[in-house]
Amino acid sequence: LYTRTTGIWQSVWIEATGPAYLTRFRVYPEPAAKQIRLRVETSGQRSGELLSLAAEAVADGEVVGSGEAILSGTRGELVVPLSRVTLWHPGKPFLYDLRLTLKSNGTPVDEVKSYFGLRTVSIQGRAILINGVPVFQRTILDQGFYPDGIWTAPDESALRGDIERSMAAGFNGARLHQKVFEPRFLYWADRLGYLVWGEFPNWGLNYRDPAGHLPVINEWREIVERDFNHPAIIGWCPFNETPAEAIPLQNTIVDITRAMDSTRPVLETSGWSHGHPAPMLLDAHDYDQNPDTFRARWENRMAGTLPPDFSGEKIRRVPFFVSEYGGIGWNVNEGGWGYGNNPKTLEEFYARFEGLTNALLDNRYMFGFCYTQLTDIEQEQNGLYTYDRQPKFDLDRLRAIVGRRAAYELHPPVSVEENQETWVSLVRANPQGNLKPWRYSTQQPPEGWEKPGFDDRKWKTGLGGFGKKDGSQRNIRTVWRDKDIWLRTTFTWDGASFDEGFLIIHHDDDAQVFLNGELLWEADR
Repeated sequence: LYTRTTGIWQSVWIEATGPAYLTRFRVYPEPAAKQIRLRVETSGQRSGELLSLAAEAVADGEVVGSGEAILSGTRGELVVPLSRVTLWHPGKPFLYDLRLTLKSNGTPVDEVKSYFGLRTVSIQGRAILINGVPVFQRTILDQGFYPDGIWTAPDESALRGDIERSMAAGFNGARLHQKVFEPRFLYWADRLGYLVWGEFPNWGLNYRDPAGHLPVINEWREIVERDFNHPAIIGWCPFNETPAEAIPLQNTIVDITRAMDSTRPVLETSGWSHGHPAPMLLDAHDYDQNPDTFRARWENRMAGTLPPDFSGEKIRRVPFFVSEYGGIGWNVNEGGWGYGNNPKTLEEFYARFEGLTNALLDNRYMFGFCYTQLTDIEQEQNGLYTYDRQPKFDLDRLRAIVGRRAAYELHPPVSVEENQETWVSLVRANPQGNLKPWRYSTQQPPEGWEKPGFDDRKWKTGLGGFGKKDGSQRNIRTVWRDKDIWLRTTFTWDGASFDEGFLIIHHDDDAQVFLNGELLWEADR
């Protein structure tokens, strides 16, 4: 587990103001209209006092837009036309300076200096477009841990440095994982043209206890409000790897977030339990270390090869990405870990890294990926850098792999394709259809157990699927917590012809499947 963080770990300050002052503002970029829309809130208005707002946009030292408006009470809206329109784009960021002046009866009483970027995020079909362009999101998992301050960076250069280290390895963004990153980090993401997903630390939350819901809702609203103006944030994701009981709270927070911010997509949770009736996008975590099975699984699921109730009909109608993959361990010390079996040589690492990454780059239905992870963190030794930020691998080689042109960029899925195929299931554990009990044993059976004539009448019976039933696996009907399990069932096939046959299996670790006593398929994880 990770070292806990308490106390003041982000920058705080006290600011002196007059009676009337600006409390917050939002910038809504409208590049197609060559303007920005400002919404401001103030505090301290006195009886009979008329408040107005003046705004000035500056590009490269030149005033390129200005405007002034009378506020209605403590709130107001102002449109600022721009004579120069330059977009903020990943890798090519352009930021305007912004000066806001609050006036009381015509006299300036407060001033705020800030900046903004002209950037849009939109969804078309199964694609997420940035400024109307299908930018493949080559993101990396960044948990923001440091050896000395844990969640607190030693200085501002460390915050900027983590972004530059990610970009040096070929990535153009990050999932800011299980932590609300401080505004100084987001400032450098804006400056460097680095895409980020704004997230929230939810691990350990008791979703069954309503007393914990309101604090989460309130804190999340504060996060969205605080970080709204950062062009680098191209999406919100308030949860990570949640169990099924989190879905009601997730749905509430998703709806609140959409109401607060209509300019960005909202992902209800990264990985595991998706339950919103109308998701904007979806994702999955997949730490399969075999590039071949990894590629085949996502080609089948995303291209519509599999029947909808197995591949998930929703993932073929909205944008989708694998938001955690890889996690390959290297130089793992005693007590440390990576995902799967650790490579024995550097060449084995590069081959696996490239194979897994290419599987996603070659899939036109993936708008991005997120590799686990940027740095080693305490016992997690699967970073591309060590905990003290030293590169573990050849960055030029990583950059060449990650930066290769993605199929999504060449042929983005900007429309939703309908699947008209007819499927017949011969053996299934899926909720639809007629379920048939399986015979199973958790004790090593005798040789020949997989043969058709084996006597399994003393074995137990249970409905599939089989697993731990920890809340996140809704299709588990028979609890299985032992190390190994052996399963048998029978089915009949009428011999009718078919175009394609598939084995669809959800499993962890090693698995073997036999058909009439012959090995049909196996996996080693």
